[in-house]
Amino acid sequence: MELSESAALDLIIFGGAGDLAWRKLLPALYMAHRHGSLGERHRIIAVGRQDWPRKQYVEFVDRMSRPGIDPASMQPLHWQDFLRRLDYVQLDATQPEGYERLKAACQPDSVKVFYLAMAPDLFTAATAHLHGAGLVDANSRVVLEKPLGHDLASARAINEAVARHFEERQIYRIDHYLGKETVQNLMVLRFGNAIYEPMWRAPFIRSVQITVAETVGVGTRAGFYDHTGAMRDMVQNHLLQLLCIAAMEPPISLEADDVRDEKLKVLRSLRKLTPAQLRQDTVRGQYTAGSVEGERVPGYLQENGVPAGSRTETFVALRAHIDNARWAGVPFFLRTGKRLPRRQSEIIVEFSQPPFSLFGDQSGLQQPNRLLITLQPEESIRLQMMAKEPGSGLRMRPVYLDLDLQSAFTERRAEAYERLLIDVVKGRLTHFMRRDELEAAWRWADPILEGWDSLGDPPKPYPAGNWGPPAASALVARENVLWSEAQ
Repeated sequence: MELSESAALDLIIFGGAGDLAWRKLLPALYMAHRHGSLGERHRIIAVGRQDWPRKQYVEFVDRMSRPGIDPASMQPLHWQDFLRRLDYVQLDATQPEGYERLKAACQPDSVKVFYLAMAPDLFTAATAHLHGAGLVDANSRVVLEKPLGHDLASARAINEAVARHFEERQIYRIDHYLGKETVQNLMVLRFGNAIYEPMWRAPFIRSVQITVAETVGVGTRAGFYDHTGAMRDMVQNHLLQLLCIAAMEPPISLEADDVRDEKLKVLRSLRKLTPAQLRQDTVRGQYTAGSVEGERVPGYLQENGVPAGSRTETFVALRAHIDNARWAGVPFFLRTGKRLPRRQSEIIVEFSQPPFSLFGDQSGLQQPNRLLITLQPEESIRLQMMAKEPGSGLRMRPVYLDLDLQSAFTERRAEAYERLLIDVVKGRLTHFMRRDELEAAWRWADPILEGWDSLGDPPKPYPAGNWGPPAASALVARENVLWSEAQ
């Protein structure tokens, strides 16, 4: 349902004083306000356990959120106008009493959007109490923040609990990677350009790499992270969503379900890894003490809150195969980790070499064409090609056709959370996961996690500031491929 500009909307953030709210959600909503994407009757109601009056919460947001906003966008008058949108309601999400106060704080004729920025084990109680208080109607929406489950069984339990009170069309399972400009641009790159789609398949593509690298450690999230690990935290959601967009068939339209139908087909086509294949096709790592960006950092086992002897992985690399006609025989290499040398998210599509080289003794210099799609820190699309060096003869070297999206488009580029929050306000589901997508992703990931447990192998150590264990390089080398930093 698309809202008119004059319609009333209450965006209710559970966990309104939490890290995600003040660090990401409220700055994103300020930017939406600053650039006219919120209507005059759109309000933000934070919900939390702290017994604060509204004034104290507003002061908290001013102190915590304001410093993280780009100074070029921080206009005092706009900021004060934004703060006037805020309200605060104290309640315990597990108890019914506070929900009547929340109902009283809402505009009586508003569309209500509930953003559950809290632990998933609270989703069942929160949605039940929202329904019990009469806050849920046919126009309501609920946003579910990850992680959505620890495995397939728990994901199903969350989905079933929320589905008791919200229809699927009302549920927005958020993955902020789907809000990144370059991820959404990948749809246009693939399906809006005739030069790519005919070659976007085997045998023209030799391999695909997807990397999401972080320089940070676990920070203050050790309690959460040690029960989650890199596979659940990053691969099962972020990396698989990137894989789906890179590998999907053309949808019949851009309607939400048409796009999500094609992503689901990719997930269902992912080859299941047997326990016997895990040692060959997957690598688990855990960072030890080292140096990142010139700073000495402790190992994972020395981080505050990490139990002694923990076998939680902070790095995963794996080889995946999509068993369909488009991708038969093409390996997809997925990699993510903490305490790596640089923050970097990218998709690299490596095309097959020409079947015959005309260049004789220079054939060793010939490198495959690669399409490099960088998601962060800077968004760009580059095509690596071979070209002739200046001078006599036909000596080759690789060059790049470079699309710098920052200079190609001078308009302001919204951050991922801002873009997705606007989609929620406007009722657009395309860039949110459907229930069957989420469960299909867990159906593929669960046997890997269970296989690791049954094998009992500890994660391989790697010094902080390195690109993971050496076994990760060996994983791609067996296909005569190099990770991007080694190319």
